[in-house]
Amino acid sequence: MYDFEYHRPINLDDAAALLAANGDFKLLAGGMSLIPSLKLRLSRHSGVVDLGSLQHINGIRRDADALVVGAMTPHAVVAASADVHSTLPALANLAEGIGDPLVRNRGTIGGSIANADPAADYPAGVVGLGATIITSKRHILCDDFFTGLFETALQAGEIITAVRFPIPQKAGYAKLPQPASRFAIIGVLVAKSAAGVRVAVTGAGPCVFRVAEAEAALAQRFEPSALDGIGIKADGLNSDIHASAEYRAHSFCAMAKRAVLAAR
Repeated sequence: MYDFEYHRPINLDDAAALLAANGDFKLLAGGMSLIPSLKLRLSRHSGVVDLGSLQHINGIRRDADALVVGAMTPHAVVAASADVHSTLPALANLAEGIGDPLVRNRGTIGGSIANADPAADYPAGVVGLGATIITSKRHILCDDFFTGLFETALQAGEIITAVRFPIPQKAGYAKLPQPASRFAIIGVLVAKSAAGVRVAVTGAGPCVFRVAEAEAALAQRFEPSALDGIGIKADGLNSDIHASAEYRAHSFCAMAKRAVLAAR
């Protein structure tokens, strides 16, 4: 690990000021991705800004027809929340399947989506549920947020403060986990709402993506059998020691059907 400055601001304005004054500073939320990266010298930053004291962006609240989850809310809190279980059980199920107990108790939703790991679970939840990412500067629609491998629409100095999830009529999440890390080899979130059906896939490509053909089929009939014969192409999908691109493509239909069953 290289030397770096450590800052723990007590409010959002101070955190933003530190980032604005030091372009190489990195935000620290739960640290489940950043700390290992620093320890292994895979990344280097002149300073780290720890958001752990910003309790006003930690927690879950109901806002009319939506759930608002603060950026510093740990995965374990989302998984155990009675409000999430009663209104958006698919999100609780997704959070419960992340990593191990240490990761779930330290990792945060804001840190996860800002990191935009291609195998993370939350990107499927954010895009599949049609969420809005709330930052220190603006609101970003989910379809505009994830832009590539470990890339997002966040601007320099912009800090995620919350994620607003509209409550769907029904939703389900299913994934094929990597046995050791529980990252998604492929994960699919399916949601139906008054606005239509959304099908979001994580783990398979460089970043989360939607499958229009599956959405159209489920809009006509929200049943697993509606997905018969619907697949995704292997071209451009991830291929690694855990699974080939072809395997991930082949697994899509099975995971999508399981997600529909979970939603029902």
